[in-house]
Amino acid sequence: MKVVSALLLCALCFLGLDAQCPEPNTLKDAEGKKICARMFEDSNYYYEQSCGGEYIDAYPNDDVPIIPWRWNNRISSLVVNKMCSLTVWSRVKKNGSKRKFSSGIVYRLKDVQQGLLGSWENDISAYYCVC
Repeated sequence: MKVVSALLLCALCFLGLDAQCPEPNTLKDAEGKKICARMFEDSNYYYEQSCGGEYIDAYPNDDVPIIPWRWNNRISSLVVNKMCSLTVWSRVKKNGSKRKFSSGIVYRLKDVQQGLLGSWENDISAYYCVC
């Protein structure tokens, strides 16, 4: 009986390790302030395991032509709040390819085409978020 209980407890612990993308209309920071978009370092083939790892928040009217160096080309999934849009660029100072994301969840930027052969996975270097 103790073995079964231990296995059940372990299974529940592992379920908690799976990341889950927040719903767009629930995006708020720790102080309850509205977030325009949340960008995550991890994504996964299984959508319920996307939006994992560390994240960076974009607030309404954030205009970031040069993303912080540790986030440059590191974003793999994102969530944009309802009534907001996030515009991203593939190069700093808003150069390179450009893409606008409307409200919703992008589980895998690898699935979002950029040009003929590329994708947006790990290729965001600047952004502008508006609500």
